Amino acid sequence: MTTKSKRSATGRPVDVLGPRALNRATLARQLLLRPAPVSVREAVGHLVGLQAQNVKPPYYALAARLDGFTPEALSGPMADREVVRIVTLRSTIHTHTADDCLTLRPLVQPARDRELTLFRKGLAGVDLDRLAALARELVEEEPRTMKQLREALLAHWPDADPQALGVAARCKLPLVQITPRGLWGRSGLVTLTTAEHWLGRPAEPAPETPDATVLRYLAAFGPASVKDMQTWAGLTRLRPAFERLRTRLVTFRDESGTELFDLPDA
Repeated sequence: MTTKSKRSATGRPVDVLGPRALNRATLARQLLLRPAPVSVREAVGHLVGLQAQNVKPPYYALAARLDGFTPEALSGPMADREVVRIVTLRSTIHTHTADDCLTLRPLVQPARDRELTLFRKGLAGVDLDRLAALARELVEEEPRTMKQLREALLAHWPDADPQALGVAARCKLPLVQITPRGLWGRSGLVTLTTAEHWLGRPAEPAPETPDATVLRYLAAFGPASVKDMQTWAGLTRLRPAFERLRTRLVTFRDESGTELFDLPDA
């Protein structure tokens, strides 16, 4: 239940959301209260992507959400390059719309750069800008498996750790898994090329602020705290974005006192 039993630092009453209220809000935002009469592309866009570390989970996730969903409803847009599989949030493979692939991946680049520091020992002496240029040339010339890409890069840096070279390519470039990987009832090796090459258009420049993504996150996951979104995105220092947006948002507290943000009409 929602009560007004707490007050903010300004003395104003603050709505407190209990576990049931938060549970129902999350289920509603996630399209899990009742089958949603929307398309796969609309659902994937609303949810800002679906975790897809394995092939089948996005199909199960959509089957639980959409009215009349069939596996072909996702396989079709994936084959038509309207949705793609790519490492984005939390260094995990997600299924995104093509538009989100080209905008979210630049946004989370700082997280991919931080991930690379974990492999610096295996990348000693490696020029990462040159590696990115070589890897782009290789996968755009011909889609390649990660094993093939590692072997090609190892020829240039024979003393480097092969796994680290592969991670560096994945972190420096927006590498998508091309079909038939990801299609229902089909099999195929994980074969990679760049998002730009696969989709036939350039990626968007990294946004100056994450504000637009904060609003989309709240639409799909709110009410939520700053830490909630940071965990979801694998990013840090998102507090300034929430503060810039504060006048456009409503706020609550959970029973432990954590501040929660939400869209006013959600």
